[in-house]
Formats: sequence, C-alpha cells, structure tokens
Amino acid sequence: MKAKKSILFLVLILVMGIILVGCGDKRPTINVYNWGDYIDKDVIRDFEKEHNIKVNYSMFATNEDLYVKLKQGGSSYDVIFPSDYMIERMIREDMLLKLDKNNIPNINNIDEKFFNLDFDLSNKYSVPYMWGTVGIIYNKTMVDDVVDSWDILWNEKYKKQIIMLNSQRDTLAVALLKLGYSMNTRDIDQLEKAKQELIKQKPLVYAYQGDEVKDAMIGGDAALAVVWSGDAVAMIRDNPDLAYAIPKEGTNLWFDSMVIPSTAKNKEGAEAFINFMCRPDIAARNTDYIGYSTPIPKAIEMLPDDIKNSKVAYPSDGEIKNTEIFKDPMDIIQEYDRIWTEIMSGE
Repeated sequence: MKAKKSILFLVLILVMGIILVGCGDKRPTINVYNWGDYIDKDVIRDFEKEHNIKVNYSMFATNEDLYVKLKQGGSSYDVIFPSDYMIERMIREDMLLKLDKNNIPNINNIDEKFFNLDFDLSNKYSVPYMWGTVGIIYNKTMVDDVVDSWDILWNEKYKKQIIMLNSQRDTLAVALLKLGYSMNTRDIDQLEKAKQELIKQKPLVYAYQGDEVKDAMIGGDAALAVVWSGDAVAMIRDNPDLAYAIPKEGTNLWFDSMVIPSTAKNKEGAEAFINFMCRPDIAARNTDYIGYSTPIPKAIEMLPDDIKNSKVAYPSDGEIKNTEIFKDPMDIIQEYDRIWTEIMSGE
C-alpha cells in the first residue's frame, strides 16, 4: 500500500506542476532598472496590486554601468533612473522615448522649479525622482575646525580620517571647486591641476568608498567624508554626532529622474509606473525609506518632522545658489579616465 500511495502522490505532484506551468503569470510586465536600495520595496508590491502589472526589478551601481548595459543590448528595460548628465547623453544619442504626459497626470504634483533644467529643457523625456547636493559630513566629536570649505579635506590634522567618494566625476569636482574652477571644465590644464591636488591629498585619505561610507561614518571610523545629502540624512539619523556642510566654494546640485529607454517593450506600463511614483503618498514613502529629497511638496508635508525640517534634505534656495549641475563629459571622457587612473596609481 505504501508503494501504491507513493506512486499516486508522485503522479499528483507531476499533474499539479504541469497545471501551474500552464497557468503561469499572465500579467503584463515592466522591467525597472534603478540604483541600489533606492525605492521602498513595498511600493513595488502595491503598484503590482493596483495596476495588475508585474515588475521585474534590478539594480545598477553607477550611471556608467547603466549606460554600458543599455549600449550592449540584450536587456530590455521599460523604466530607468539615470542622473542629469547621463540623461543629457542619452537624449543626444536617441536612447530615450518621449513621454506621453497624458498618461502621467501626477507629474503636476512636482514643484515647477525642478522642470526645464539644462539636461532636458523641455521635459520631453524625464520626470524628476530625487535630488540633492554633495557636501562634507563630519563627526563633531572628532573635528574641531569650522567645516565650511573643501580645504579641510587637505588638512594634515585629519590624516587617514578622510573618506573620498570612489567616483571619478564627484571626486574630481571636489578638487576643481577647491581650486576655484567649474566642475564642468573642459580645460585639460585645470583638470591636470585637480589631479595633482588629489594625488597630494591621497596620503591623508582613509578610503575611497561608495555605499560603505555610511557604516564607516556612523561607526566613527573616520572624521570627515564627501557624501550625497540623502546619505547624510540617513547617517545623522543613526549618529547625532554627525553634521553636514555645503562648502562655500560651491558644489554639485544633482537630479535623478525616471525615463523610458527607446528599447522599452511596455511604454504604457512604464508611464503608469512613473505616474504611480509621482503620487504624493508614494513619494513620501520612498523618501522616508531612502532619506533622499523628493521634488513633490505635498509629499514633503507627509514626512516626519526631522526630515521635513531638515536643512540637509531641503536646503533653502539661498543655500544652493552657488551650485552646478553636472554636464555630460563624453567629449573628454578619455581624459577623465586617464586622470582617474593616474590618481589611483599615485602618478
């Protein structure tokens, strides 16, 4: 009897498997490609329920990784989240589709000051997602100098207590601004001088990091670090000894936006997703989860007081007056690559 029951059980499992395969997920699908840890996962599940659309979600680490992935082909994405200068490049190379704003009525929730920016002047291709600045986070128990200039990152008093971003564009920008140059300079001589500054600084640097900087600063492993403002908000939440400053020489004002690649297979589903992300309650959940700044005023009103009133997350217009938005460096990208390699090798 045991043998017969086992055979019947196996037959039943086989039949159920065939039925399940035949009744696979028939919902429409969109493929979303975003930065790591840059969305509340529950938001994705809620979108799937409300719109009956399955979301295949994957992540990238840098704008350049995103660009190469799209250029290589073989992967089809419906919504991606590049930064300002990369959007500029993608528009120029016909890599993006124009948006049908009729399918994105929630775009009207976005503050008008975040539209008509240099990388997409007519807003035909992109919808703002998050924004912020780059600055210096420091431990008030370890730093006894005023932190108001990029110069402090070259102060030998803090040798091996300084963390720089593991990003050629952002780190070169720091040195360029310290020297009084535009972070978008195309002048090779100015870039060479910035390179020399960073090589001179290198013995003082504890590490060149990305996401790891959060744990390092929260844990007191370093005294100062160059960070994005959204990460600073999260770090200060976990360690009240930390503070954030935008240097007087100026800094980067950056934007990450939602766009649809020209290779998208479900444009309608993509626009539904973008519209969902522009709903104030959804934007507030994402902002509260990741710590970055939303461009939607009604979403800001829904945030906890410590974030809503944070000058790190929401600096005044005056505080961000002396800022620049990155422009695409594609015409001199080989020079950037060469200079960064030389900095890392200490030449």
